[in-house]
Amino acid sequence: MYQEYFDLREKAFGNTPDPKFLFPSKQHQEALARLEYVLEECGIALITGDIGTGKTTISRALIDSLDPRFRPILILNPCFGANQFLRLLARKLDLKPLRLKSELVEQIHNRLFQLYDQSVFPVLIIDEAQLIQGKSFFDEIRLLTNFQLDHTNLLTVILMGQPELAKRLRHPAYTALNQRITLRYHLKPLNEQEVLAYLLHRWKTAGGSPGGFPFNPLSVQKIFAYSGGVPRMVNLLATTCLMDALAKETKEVEHEMVDIQAGDIGMLTAKGRTR
Repeated sequence: MYQEYFDLREKAFGNTPDPKFLFPSKQHQEALARLEYVLEECGIALITGDIGTGKTTISRALIDSLDPRFRPILILNPCFGANQFLRLLARKLDLKPLRLKSELVEQIHNRLFQLYDQSVFPVLIIDEAQLIQGKSFFDEIRLLTNFQLDHTNLLTVILMGQPELAKRLRHPAYTALNQRITLRYHLKPLNEQEVLAYLLHRWKTAGGSPGGFPFNPLSVQKIFAYSGGVPRMVNLLATTCLMDALAKETKEVEHEMVDIQAGDIGMLTAKGRTR
């Protein structure tokens, strides 16, 4: 693969949410700083962003940065009902879920108090939260935040999802939960300067030398134009270009190569034109 050809330790532009590859853009640093504030306040955070803007990677970076007093509880793709959610949460809290819902809720409540007495603070992170199907699921999340002492909540909740999640929660039906959200942050695509810095960051993180960086200024400009600054699309286009460079036995990605690869994988420019 291209790693050996370009003398890299690993793939520079993979799409797995590896936190060591998190690009420290101003907005990503701000999102993490705000999430750290929510952790201290034991509140509810809402992080939104279009597909591929780095929400999942931020969640992994946050989990990696937590000190031992915080216990992350990560739920991916929450395509299930409210009762299933409570049972899953109980299991992640090392409980054997009781059968009746009233007993299950009390069981979770007691467990949260027990963890507080041990100076352990659970952090519930729900990724792809736009996939939550019913209002009852959100109601259970809200009711969980009722588990509190006079001076603090017993559970921090972080909801991460696509922009439609924020729109949904603005509906009057969700007012009770919406009013409890202490932090809202929306991740935007990178600008052109950030795309260059992003490519360089991932290149160096993968073990690439600055002198061996294969993208010239015009090819970076093209990558930005085709990807719209969305990190996942930047990764996809950069990877296909490196594979093309390997096939052509060249160490430089010319802008014409970006055009060809963008067309082959169906990318459009900002004006809606391929190539």
